[in-house]
Amino acid sequence: MKKALKVAVIGGGSSYTPEIVEGFIKRYDEMPVRELYLVDIEEGRHKLEIVGALAKRMVEKAGVPIDVKLTLDRREAIKDADFVTTQLRVGLLDARKRDEHIPLKHNVIGQETTGAGGFAKAMRTIPVILDICKDIEELAPNAYLFNFTNPAGIVTEAVIKHTNVKSIGLCNLPIGTRMHIARLCDVELDKVYIEMMGINHLNWTTRVVVDGVDITNEILSKVSEAKGMTMKNIPDFGWDKEFLQSLGALPCSYHRYYYMKDEMLKEQLESVEKNGTRADVVKRVEAELFELYKDPELAIKPPQLQERGGAYYSEAALNLMSSIYLNKGDIQTVNVRNNGAIACLPDDASIEINCVIDSQGAHPIQLQAEMTPQIRGLLQVVKAYEELTVEAGVHGDYEKALQALTIHPLVGSAALAKTLLDEILEANKDYLPQFNK
Repeated sequence: MKKALKVAVIGGGSSYTPEIVEGFIKRYDEMPVRELYLVDIEEGRHKLEIVGALAKRMVEKAGVPIDVKLTLDRREAIKDADFVTTQLRVGLLDARKRDEHIPLKHNVIGQETTGAGGFAKAMRTIPVILDICKDIEELAPNAYLFNFTNPAGIVTEAVIKHTNVKSIGLCNLPIGTRMHIARLCDVELDKVYIEMMGINHLNWTTRVVVDGVDITNEILSKVSEAKGMTMKNIPDFGWDKEFLQSLGALPCSYHRYYYMKDEMLKEQLESVEKNGTRADVVKRVEAELFELYKDPELAIKPPQLQERGGAYYSEAALNLMSSIYLNKGDIQTVNVRNNGAIACLPDDASIEINCVIDSQGAHPIQLQAEMTPQIRGLLQVVKAYEELTVEAGVHGDYEKALQALTIHPLVGSAALAKTLLDEILEANKDYLPQFNK
């Protein structure tokens, strides 16, 4: 008989929650989640109650015996959990707005997962994640932590280096890339195998195999002409065909911030004038979603949730959970400790790579594609930024924070880095206990 599972979703009042609830319902026969705790903080109570009520209606309509529990008591939710997922936003969308606005004031890209904006989010998030990990170590030492919270690679590395928690970082980008390629080739998803290497939001697809045939070069030609190969929150600028061929790999959506820096900054500045920051746009989308969620007749995940930008996030989480629970030994792309899989990075770095997933967790697969200089150069610089950012976020180290921003390719100036850092620390001082000692 299969063991009934307890799952804690931290950040349960998120607009994304109906996505994962739908996933648990669909997979109940293979993975019986009996207790599903949705956890939030006092400031998120109102949203938690709305989302939680919808979750209960969804479960009731589906006729599955999942007991959905809403709580502000994180420790109650974590105690004896089998899986803990984190999808939180410290400082809520107002903080994201500052993350995007402060860099743009200085003609620097403002983005919530990379560059100065991603750095600010990491500084707020790391202390909270490490606090959650203390609870897991004490109350559910055998649990797996799946982190979706951005910047996912940096958060995962902080957990790897500073806790004993069994953690795996997740992103919807790898599964989204496979789905885009399947559509491009007009084949079912299970016919597509991709090899990815890199770190979160800076990974390269170096091999594409469809139905056993390596079609990497063909895909690089097709992608330069195709639209839709990006995330909802990133403008769909096409890739130059010659550039892709010279790179020899398919860059992820977020590479546009590096490879098309000027165009992306121009687009952001124009977009802010018209629509506000991405945080302003998300606020409007969320307000509409929560109005829908309030409807007592609604008992399914509404299709409008796709506009929020988190498509396939439930698919990624449930694939991983199922493979660990059922010891499947299949291959998924996740964020894990390097352990020599990418030779040019430290062993304790967080990397995003294909892994075999079984009951013991995620095990990186040896890369078949070559780590070329054009990939290695950018990867090592951004990973060095991440290493410095983790130490700054854990210890409140101003000097490491300054160096992190200085070497990031989207900042790249010591004077500018100092200006940005001082503004970020001041704007976020209520959320930075590590800098306020």
